[in-house]
Amino acid sequence: MTDRYEEIYRAFRWEVPERFNIAAACCGRWAAERHRFCLYWEDESGATGAYTYWDIQQQANRLANALVALGVERGDRVAILLPQRPETVVAHVACYQMGAVAMPLSILFGPDALEYRLANSDAVVAIADPASLPNLLPIRDRLPDLQHVIGVAGARESGVLEWDSLLAKASRRFAPVDTLAEDPAVLIYTSGTTGPPKGALVPHRAMIGNMPGFVYSHDEFPRPGDLFWSPADWAWTGGLMDALLPTMYFGYPIVGFRGRFDAERAFGLMEKYGVRNTFLFPTALKMMMKAVAKPRTRYDLALRSIMSAGEAVGETVFAWAREELGVVVNEMFGQTEMNYIVGNSQTLWPAKPGSMGRPYPGHRVAVIDDEGVELPAGEIGEVAVNRRDLHGDADAVFFTGYWKNEKATRAKFTGDWCRTGDLATRDADGYLWYQGRADDVFKAAGYRIGPAEIENCLVKHAAVANAAVVPSPDPERGAVVKAFIVLTPGHVPSTALEDEIRAHVRGRLAPYEYPKEIEFIEALPMTTTGKVQRRVLRELEVKRKGGGQ
Repeated sequence: MTDRYEEIYRAFRWEVPERFNIAAACCGRWAAERHRFCLYWEDESGATGAYTYWDIQQQANRLANALVALGVERGDRVAILLPQRPETVVAHVACYQMGAVAMPLSILFGPDALEYRLANSDAVVAIADPASLPNLLPIRDRLPDLQHVIGVAGARESGVLEWDSLLAKASRRFAPVDTLAEDPAVLIYTSGTTGPPKGALVPHRAMIGNMPGFVYSHDEFPRPGDLFWSPADWAWTGGLMDALLPTMYFGYPIVGFRGRFDAERAFGLMEKYGVRNTFLFPTALKMMMKAVAKPRTRYDLALRSIMSAGEAVGETVFAWAREELGVVVNEMFGQTEMNYIVGNSQTLWPAKPGSMGRPYPGHRVAVIDDEGVELPAGEIGEVAVNRRDLHGDADAVFFTGYWKNEKATRAKFTGDWCRTGDLATRDADGYLWYQGRADDVFKAAGYRIGPAEIENCLVKHAAVANAAVVPSPDPERGAVVKAFIVLTPGHVPSTALEDEIRAHVRGRLAPYEYPKEIEFIEALPMTTTGKVQRRVLRELEVKRKGGGQ
C-alpha cells in the first residue's frame, strides 16, 4: 500500500471557531432533518427503540428547561449515572446546550466511589437509573450540594423526581446558550496513583480535537452507510468521546446496548444492525475470537473499520481480525486529558501489529526525558503531547485542567509538553511502541486502575493494616488487580478472609476494582522515606507469571 502519512500529517490545519458548543455540533444542526436517525437502542431484557436526531433534540430541550426550573445554572455540574440508554444521550445534549457541565459516572461505582466524586465536584443534580440509584440514596444526605435526584426507567424512591413526569411538564423549545469553544463541557474523573481520583475538565473544543483521530482510526469516517457500535461505557472517555459524540458529530447513527458484554451477542448486534464501524477493547476482541473462531461462517457482517485501545491488541488477535473479520484493527492511544492522539489508519498508512501507531494529524507527539527533552528513536521515554502542532497552532485536544487541583495540573506539564505517564520508544518510521507506565496506574480488562483509591478502601477493613495494589499479568484481561496485604494483629490468613476483603471493596468501589488476587505478606517493600515500592511488587508478579504489561 502507499504510505500517505507524511502528506496527510503535514497538510492538516486546526480550524477551531471562537464560539462552539458540542450540543449544537452533535445534535442541533442535524435535528432539522426530522428523519435522520441518531440512535438504535436495545437492552438485554428485549426492549428496543429507534430515535432520530429530532427526537433527541426535543427531549433535550424539555430536560434543559426542567433543569433550569430546578435552579441549575451555567457551569453547574450535573451527574449522569446512566448506562448506554436514550436518556444518557438526551442528558448530555441538554447539559451542553444550557452551558452546564456533564459529569458522567459509571453505574458500577459503589457508594464510596460515588460519594467522593459527587462531593468533590459539588454536583447539584444527579440522574440515575434502577442500577445506580441504590448506591446513590444512602449517601445523599452527606452531599449538601446535591439538590435534586432524577430517576429514569422506573427508578422511583421518595424524594426522587421522575424523568417522564418532569419532561412532560417542560416546553420542547429551548434557546441554547452561546458558549465559547474554551468553556467547560465535561468533567470526567481519572484514576490517580498517590491520591484520590482527579476530575479532568474538558472544554467544548476538545470535541474538535478528537476528530482527526476518530476519522482516521475508522479509515476516513464517515463513508456512506456507516453505522457505529461499541460496548464501551458512555460514562468513560472511551465510550463518550471515542464512540457516541464523534458519531453524532457527523450526523450518523449509533447502536446503544444496555447490558453486560457477551461475545456472541456482540456478533449478533453487529449482524442485526449492519454495524460498519466499531471500537472494541482488546479484551473484547480476545473474548470474541475464543467464542467464535470463524465468525463470518455464522454471521453476516458488514464491518469495515475496527479501532482498539486500552492495551496492546497483540499479533494473534490482530491476525485473527484481519483473516476472520476481514478488517485490519487500527490501534489507538489517548487519555481523558488529551484524547485520540496516536494511532493507525490502515487504509492510509501501514499498521504495525503491536505498535501504538503514529501521531494523528494535529498532534505533535514525542518521547521525552525527565527534563522534557525529545529523545531519539530507540530510546525509552515518556510519551508527551505539545500544546502546539507542527505549524505552531494550538492543539484543540487538551483538557482545561484538573478540578480543584492546580498542583496536579501543573505537574502534568513540562514546559509545553503534556505528559501521559506512559513509556514508549519511537522507531525510525515514527511509530510508538508501548513500554509500560511511568507511575503505578495500570489497565485491567480495558479499565484504567489507580491503586490509591483501592488501597484506601482496603485499609478501612478491620483486618487490613496496610496494602499495596499492583497489576498481575493475565492472558485474558492483560492484567488483573492484585492486593498485597499486611494483616492487623489478631487476624490470620484464610480463604474466608480473602472473600470478605473482596466483598468489602466490591461493595464500596466498582466491580472491576476489587482485587481478584490477594496475597498476605509480612511487610510491604518500602523506601527509606516510607513510601510503598509498588514497582518491586509489580516486577515480582511479572517474574512469577513469566509475562508483562
